[in-house]
Amino acid sequence: MQADHPEERPDVLKASMARGGVSPALQEEILRLAEFHTYPAPGVLIGAFMVDYAMELLGVKKGLKLYGVCETPKCLPDALQVLAHITIGNNRLRIIPIGKFAITMNLPSEHATADAVRVYVDLAKLKKYPTVDIWYANSPAFDKKTMKGQLFDEIFRAGRNILSFERVRVTVKKKEKWSSVTCSCCGETIPDYLMESDRCGACGSMKYYEMI
Repeated sequence: MQADHPEERPDVLKASMARGGVSPALQEEILRLAEFHTYPAPGVLIGAFMVDYAMELLGVKKGLKLYGVCETPKCLPDALQVLAHITIGNNRLRIIPIGKFAITMNLPSEHATADAVRVYVDLAKLKKYPTVDIWYANSPAFDKKTMKGQLFDEIFRAGRNILSFERVRVTVKKKEKWSSVTCSCCGETIPDYLMESDRCGACGSMKYYEMI
């Protein structure tokens, strides 16, 4: 884990978590998450509390198969991946770039929908934690060079107290059978449902590189 500032060192983080009353088990999860993310970004720290809270609301323990939706691509997806094993690679994580710091989690369902829980940062509750509040608002009043330690202390002291939840229902996407087809342009194969006419996305609308 990178530690560009003294406040980011694992021993300093652990001391801050202890002062905030974070349970030893969650402390270890947060340190693993920070290592995975490469540094303890405030968003992943808050994300750990969000995932932990959502799992409690669902009444599940670590190791069960879960699905999740993340409403931002920033920081928060890593919390779902590390704490709940909901990953892009296992096809259980959807990232919808709405821009809200919120997650939705649910158990598997054989039906077209599944009951789920959505956990989000509650702006009204943030007011009790002024440093977290100005950081979250991306305010110029927050100086990361001088206020990072204070921010971490507030995050760990706040824990779930800046979060709210709601019971929701999500659509369950079933696996569909597909066939392998060859792109007429590059000659590489992809699943048929990803073809754009007779071309793959890399030769069409999703082209992101040029040959050198």
